[in-house]
Amino acid sequence: MLAAADPNLIPSIFRPESVPAHAIHELSLFVLAVTAGIFVVVFGLIAYATFRFRRRPDDDGREPAQIYGSNPVEVAWTTVPLLIVVVLSLATARVIQQVQNAPKPASAVDVELVGHQWWWEIRYPKLGIVTANELHVPVSSPGRPMPTFLDLRSADVIHSFWVPRLAGKTDLVPNRRNHMWIEPQRTGLFIGQCAEYCGTQHAKMLLRVYVHTPEDFDRWVREQKAPAGVPPAVAPGRRVFEQTACVNCHALSGTIADGRFGPDLSHLMSRETLGAGALTNSAAGLKDWIRSPDRFKPGVLMPAMNLPESDLDQLVAYLATLK
Repeated sequence: MLAAADPNLIPSIFRPESVPAHAIHELSLFVLAVTAGIFVVVFGLIAYATFRFRRRPDDDGREPAQIYGSNPVEVAWTTVPLLIVVVLSLATARVIQQVQNAPKPASAVDVELVGHQWWWEIRYPKLGIVTANELHVPVSSPGRPMPTFLDLRSADVIHSFWVPRLAGKTDLVPNRRNHMWIEPQRTGLFIGQCAEYCGTQHAKMLLRVYVHTPEDFDRWVREQKAPAGVPPAVAPGRRVFEQTACVNCHALSGTIADGRFGPDLSHLMSRETLGAGALTNSAAGLKDWIRSPDRFKPGVLMPAMNLPESDLDQLVAYLATLK
């Protein structure tokens, strides 16, 4: 829905906005040019042979002379494809080396990203921040390089991190750590997706990447590290939260909640969506999600809480303050 509304949000490898994405884009254009050349040559030869040796009205019906073996032709159709394969292999190896062995500068931002069915857990270990489904990173420039290095893990099945305009795909494999990096060169919002089928709601495992100026990124960090205050008017909602099963699955700073099965809720309302893009994050959307998450994501692990309407209203009023 968002991608259709804004062309800038379309996830395409042909509109790169990050250093590794540019390398992949250039390689893809080179491979496309080579294969297009092969297509033109092969199709041209087929078209020529079809026209040149077509049946004519004055043909006597006899089979033409058959020629068996031609050393020049056999050498050509062996050597040329071999050279093409070697060139493509060397070009691919160069890009793989450039992307996988990039040096990590001291100014890099470290992020731990864990894939769950069906949401993304995002941790900034050096900053003490935990969030979900929305990755915030600083923009990079030649004078101030600030790449983001990602430590990728899975909590259940194989997932795949893919933000086409920022980098290539990298799998998240259980019991294994994979690594990748992005270095966005302009600010804005970029849409990503789990690119490995991981269950019934694989299609609704979206990822939003916000690229900020260094100053805005520092501001976001301060806001995320600030403790969430509890206005007296919503204190009943906090009691509802702490007295239900919410605390077993979610963490929320300043409360007894320390769960790890669901997203951290400390700054829940600073995010644009719920359920990794399943619906817009608002008080109304939050109420619908808590009442019946399976309605928006069939098979989701979060159960319907079945709270009395008054308790649900108090809980939503409290969660809506977590900015």
